[in-house]
Amino acid sequence: MKGKTILMIAGLFGALAVGLGAFGAHGLADILQKTGRTETYQTAVSYHFYHSLALFLLGILALVKPEWKSLNFVAWSFILGILIFSGSLYILSLSGITWLGAITPLGGVGFIMGWLGLFYAALRHDQILTK
Repeated sequence: MKGKTILMIAGLFGALAVGLGAFGAHGLADILQKTGRTETYQTAVSYHFYHSLALFLLGILALVKPEWKSLNFVAWSFILGILIFSGSLYILSLSGITWLGAITPLGGVGFIMGWLGLFYAALRHDQILTK
């Protein structure tokens, strides 16, 4: 995946995080409060936004260092993490389908794999970092 593509996805995901956060705070506040899922929804928005920002910075890094092919793994890990972790929490918060909580950790694993992938990419290219 090219840096430009990562930046475009980061832009879409960032806009979606802001939109879902605002909608949750205003349009869904009563529903989330009634079901006791306000905190769960906020967790989904927070991780969604953090990793949208991480994707943005990753896209910039991919533009600067296009030879770092392992950044593709990082991007996909963050994308899947957002979709699975935040997505399952959004749906859980609004639907009450509690078994979705069982797949949420898989998204967390995606986030962790992405951060470890970034560590690996930097380690693998440490000669480039010093030049």
